[in-house]
This record gives sequence, structure tokens and C-alpha cells, in this order.
Amino acid sequence: MKKGFLILWFGLMGVAAFGVETVRGPVDEGELGMTLSHEHVLVDFVGADLVSRDRYDRAEVIALALPRVLAAKARGVRTIVECTPNFIGRDPELLRELSELSGVKFLTNTGLYGAVGDKFLPAYAWTESVEELAARWIAEANEGIEGTGIKPAFIKLAVDRDAMLSEVDAKLIAAGALAHLETGLTMAVHTGAGPGLAQLDILAEYGVGAAAWIWVHAQGAQEADLLTAAKRGAWISLDGLREKTVARHVELALALRAAGHWAQVLVSHDAGWFDPAKPGGGTYRGYEVLFTDFLPGLREAGVSETEIESLLVKNPAKAFAVGQDLLTTNGYDGAR
Repeated sequence: MKKGFLILWFGLMGVAAFGVETVRGPVDEGELGMTLSHEHVLVDFVGADLVSRDRYDRAEVIALALPRVLAAKARGVRTIVECTPNFIGRDPELLRELSELSGVKFLTNTGLYGAVGDKFLPAYAWTESVEELAARWIAEANEGIEGTGIKPAFIKLAVDRDAMLSEVDAKLIAAGALAHLETGLTMAVHTGAGPGLAQLDILAEYGVGAAAWIWVHAQGAQEADLLTAAKRGAWISLDGLREKTVARHVELALALRAAGHWAQVLVSHDAGWFDPAKPGGGTYRGYEVLFTDFLPGLREAGVSETEIESLLVKNPAKAFAVGQDLLTTNGYDGAR
């Protein structure tokens, strides 16, 4: 019997509403508008043992980030999915202030980041069980993050690029499955060229469908694996967009479109990156290459404006809507 069968009903009962949590409160997914599905404002790579909000001044971060956010807003962006995880500089209150100043919605996350040789995992990630880790993320989803009242909109996880999942990475994915079943939050997993299909196998053991999972940094993976994951129902996030990668992003997007998976594609820059370790936060990359280079490439290839709207509005709204996949997981077909 699949593990998910045992807790699916309780998970469904725990999903209080369909929609999306922003840093300023819940909204219906239809209110997200044009969405950048994988971006950053601040990231701190000092490591889990040393990361601290004392390492930066929020006003300095906002001074650097706000003009870039407003430039994206001028392009039509209404929502930014901010993917900085806990122990790498997650700061929900910073995002709330930036949202209030810009009028752009921001989504933040719960979860843990197991890539880069586990540098960003806290000590408890090694000692706690799958259930204990999941309980932490469920608590943030239900009660808010660190007393702020701000709730996560998704579960951000990461795994190393090794051919096989390590023991701790597999535990993170299993904990994400349990947390998803309880909260309905989508899992966005930093995977790249790593073992994406193996993650889907773990989710299946818990009765979690692939539609609850986003292959983050998918542009770094083999096209055949992406097509297999998409066929299983996963979201494919082409999110490292910059001038030198436009051709690769267009190529993969068109391949997914040709295979009938356009409705599962997400696209973004993985940009921003105020770094407290660098003078003035370093070079803050903006969020506009999608509009200046990528979309013209799609249009030149014959992609219609209706398809572009689906890519930037409908797809992310569905990907991050709480609990959408639980309506069909394990044969459950209850009405929304």
C-alpha cells in the first residue's frame, strides 16, 4: 500500500483553501497575473552555521532591488516567486516591505536546501526523521514563518547533482511529500542535472503525483529526462534565463511544446542576488531578459500570444495553487 494512502485524507482536511499565500496574505491564484516563477532578492552563501540577518541592512537591499522590481513591473510582471530558502538568507519581512513599496506580489517558501555538498543544511537535518522535518514545514505553513505571520507559498528543496540521491537528500524529498500531503504546497526542487526522476519515484511511494513537483533548473538536465518527467505530469522550470542562455531556453521550451507539454512549462531568470558578502551587495541582475530576448525568440518560432499568456500567467498560477493536485491524487475526485 502506498504510504500516502494513510494520510491523504488528513492532508486534504488540512488544506484550508485553494489559492496562493503571498507575503502580504492569501490571494486567489487568478490574481497572480504575469508571474516570474523563480527569482531571488537576497542570497547569503556563508553557510548554515553563520547565516544571520545581522549581515546586511534591509534598507540597502531594498535600495538595490526596488528599481529592478519596478522595471519588471513596467514589463507587466505582477508576481515574483522568491526562491531563497531558509539558511541561505530567506527574509519574509524584507519581501513584505519590498512588496508594499513596489505593489508586486512576492511568494516565499519553507523547506531546506540540500545541494552544494549540504553546506546549507542545519545540524537538525541530519538527526531528525522524515516526519520531524515535515512537521517543521507544516508548522510554518499553518502558523507562519518565525513569528512574522507570513506563510510560505511553496516548499523549496534542493538535491546534489550526483547520479543518485544521497540519504539526506532522499529524506528531504520524503519530508516534502509528507508536508505536501498535509498542506497542499507545491515542491520546487533545485535539481538541474541531478536525479529528477528518482525524486518522482519517492513521491509516488507516498502517493504524491508529479504535478506537485517542479524540476528547478531544468535547463541543465537531459532533454529526454525532462520529457519523461513532463509525461509523468511534472512541472519543468527553465529558470536560469540570461542573454547567453536564451537559445538553449528557447530550444527546450519548443521541444516541450512539440511534445504537448506547454501547459507544464515555467520560465524565469533565477536573478537578483544581493550578496551580503560583497561590497554593496555585488552586481544585482535584473528580471528583463525574458522580455528583451526570450519572448522575441518564441514569437519568431511561431509561438502565439495566447501561448505566451499561458506560459507567464496560467502555468505559474496553476503550479503554485495550493492543493490542486490533491484533487486527483490517489483517485480522489472530490469537487473543488
